[in-house]
Amino acid sequence: MSAIPQQPGTLPGFGQYRMHWDPRWQAYTVKIGPGDYYVAAVRAGERPPLITTVLGSCVSVCICDPKAGLGGMNHFMLPDEQPGNDPLSRSARYGAFAMEQLINELLHFGASRDRLEVKVTGGGDMTGGHWQIGEQNARFVHRYLLSEGFRVLSEDLGGACSRRVVYDPAVGRMLVKKSEAQWRTELLEQERRYRDTIVSEPDGGDVELF
Repeated sequence: MSAIPQQPGTLPGFGQYRMHWDPRWQAYTVKIGPGDYYVAAVRAGERPPLITTVLGSCVSVCICDPKAGLGGMNHFMLPDEQPGNDPLSRSARYGAFAMEQLINELLHFGASRDRLEVKVTGGGDMTGGHWQIGEQNARFVHRYLLSEGFRVLSEDLGGACSRRVVYDPAVGRMLVKKSEAQWRTELLEQERRYRDTIVSEPDGGDVELF
């Protein structure tokens, strides 16, 4: 059995995330949950951790700048959208805030906006079409990325399934495993708690892209 390599370093502001060695991937991993995002950098002699999450109705956007050796992923859900809401509604602002947090961190650490490569997944129908939260999230992320002019290399959205996602920020590779039953109960409860939290909190602050 080969020795486990030394744990890679983290970028400033991400030290609170715990890394775990995953023998399957032969790499360190960092797991993010609803409302989280993580950015990693390629450093000499180190492989950045894989970023993982499990999605139901939520969406994850994976972004990297391969030339700068930077990549990251977020995990977000919009609050329930009210009939008649437009793209600037309170609900959409949550999604925009989640996107801008990730993008601004990448730019802050040296990524170039015109080199960003985007991959998207999630937005599953976890409730049999009763709430359409997954569809709402997928619709938002399409609209946002189009309006901001980002290049989407691949996407896997919708369907009556949950997803386990593994993202390699070093090369921008996104792996998705789908399941129609596994993780459903846990995800529904996790998303319910998160939805209750964001509905009760004030809107995210203004964040501008630079």
